[in-house]
Amino acid sequence: MPLLDAHTGPSYGTLDQMERRDQHEGEQLLPTGYDSDDHGSEVTSDDSVQEGVRKIEAINLTWTTKSLVVAYVSIFLMAFCTSLEGQTTMSLSAYATSAFSKHSLISTVLVVQNVVNAVIKPPMAKIADVFGRFEAFCVCILIYVLGYIQMAASTNVQTYASAQIFYSAGSTGLQILQQVFIADSSSLLNRAFLALLPEFPFLVTVWIGPAIADAVMRHSSWRWGYGMWSIILPASFLPLALTLLLNQRKAKRLNLIKQKHAPRGGLIAVVRRTWYDLDMFGLILLSAAVTLILVPLTLAASAKDGWKNDSILAMIVVGIVCLLALPLWESSKRFAPKPLLSLHLLRQRTALAGCALAFWYFMAFYFSVQPYLYSYLQVVQGYDVATAGRVTQTFAFTSTIAAFSVSLLIKYTRRYRIYVTIGSAIYMFGLLLMMLYRKEGSSSTLILGTQIVVGMGGGLLNVPVQLGVQASASHQEVAAATAMFLTSMEMGGAVGAAISGAVWTHNIPRKLRRYLPDENKGDAKEIFGRLDKALSFPMGSPVRIAINRSYQETMNKLLVLALIVTIPLIPLSLLMKNYRLDKVNSEPVDGPNGDHLVSDNGQGLSENESESEGHSKQP
Repeated sequence: MPLLDAHTGPSYGTLDQMERRDQHEGEQLLPTGYDSDDHGSEVTSDDSVQEGVRKIEAINLTWTTKSLVVAYVSIFLMAFCTSLEGQTTMSLSAYATSAFSKHSLISTVLVVQNVVNAVIKPPMAKIADVFGRFEAFCVCILIYVLGYIQMAASTNVQTYASAQIFYSAGSTGLQILQQVFIADSSSLLNRAFLALLPEFPFLVTVWIGPAIADAVMRHSSWRWGYGMWSIILPASFLPLALTLLLNQRKAKRLNLIKQKHAPRGGLIAVVRRTWYDLDMFGLILLSAAVTLILVPLTLAASAKDGWKNDSILAMIVVGIVCLLALPLWESSKRFAPKPLLSLHLLRQRTALAGCALAFWYFMAFYFSVQPYLYSYLQVVQGYDVATAGRVTQTFAFTSTIAAFSVSLLIKYTRRYRIYVTIGSAIYMFGLLLMMLYRKEGSSSTLILGTQIVVGMGGGLLNVPVQLGVQASASHQEVAAATAMFLTSMEMGGAVGAAISGAVWTHNIPRKLRRYLPDENKGDAKEIFGRLDKALSFPMGSPVRIAINRSYQETMNKLLVLALIVTIPLIPLSLLMKNYRLDKVNSEPVDGPNGDHLVSDNGQGLSENESESEGHSKQP
């Protein structure tokens, strides 16, 4: 059966294109009966397309070349600011926690970050779908700035850790919204390249960020290293904000966006509908499950009675109960009519394998690179702040170059799965090299070389996996699919940070008490808690030898764990369907017999052709 609208362009459009389409898009944007009052339920309408999606589809019809370029330049500016901030503050976090004599809690801080990163992506995608992309961006910028201010003003580790909630929510919200915006305004074949736009700044910031951190520590304090970004980031957002706002107003003037009437029942009905649209109870279950299971892993070693502590056990039990209840809640059409997690996407093996691969890949990253490599390089290898920061961030630099290269290969070969498999193999090989050559006394070339190989593997597999997951979803669910992928990755990072923190806090103090000279055993707690205290002992002294040995043996255990958890990567990559990306478009339209057909410049496959040959259908 031939496809409809064989001359359809990419996902975005212009006013000239709109005129040529004979009101086809207008009929799709404004279906009959859109008014929410026509439906019997005040909770949620029966519309398959949510308000935020309708807004961006209307905005896509108003883009001009100039306005779209401005939007993408602003995306790049925001990405540059957040990238530079990340490279700068990464080097400062060890000093911030050490200022409170809690250097070991850097893993707990990272767990908090990763928990928030994991749970915030689905609701942020929902906010973008329910209210609009512009509104979601504004929310992210606001809470991002609040996090900066709170971290700069924190006087204890509890305040600093709580600030991570705002900071991480804003940071990861911007991350997913940038990817959703790119998915909205690009064709699938070009998306692999454009999705790298927020990553390109790493090519520069990875080198200048640690230098800025070093300058901040020498001439000011770590507090200003956080506070200055509360001014810089909002300024970088202004061009995108104005572009989205002006094009949204243009779409309204052209009657491309039909305003819904307020639901009957006033404020209560609005609150009730928003509660169900955002699936707030699902968010609570997800947050509680992840937090109550992972955070205790990093706190058990320092808690009274350790794992036998009643509070630790209670948190884990409640977390497991919430985790078991989550899929039951999310699959209930009565209680979660618009679920936070689109679990039905995981019925497709490509989405399931892609999300699982992201989980294990990022868990290994948090064993091998974060959160303790930076401290290890300073203590065991004797690197200064800037050098340790650059070596740690070599992964980001190399993976960005590899991702850029693979995006071009995907564009011209129209395939993605082969690069996932190759990337997985290189990633595992790099971790094996780390086990062999990340030793005390190893040359800088060997240590840097292992980071480069692991970064190459990470860059080769990350972008194509995300692309494969997106290719398996419809346009209505591309935000949900992106959120599912990124959530899986952050969950892996959260689990990895929690386990690495548990390994670190359990092993380092015990080994220090074993290896330190008798006259220094009383300093074990302070050495463990403060990075600057560990660095105060000269290289070659009995105390520094004991410290270095403790760090090295613990790092070896983390690298063994990293290699073990990457074993599933290659099998998972082979489970993903080998889509031909020039034959796939994530916007199905209905044929005359009710069949789902794919609009893709007349090159797509019909419903009855093999999905493995490039067809992506509505789940």
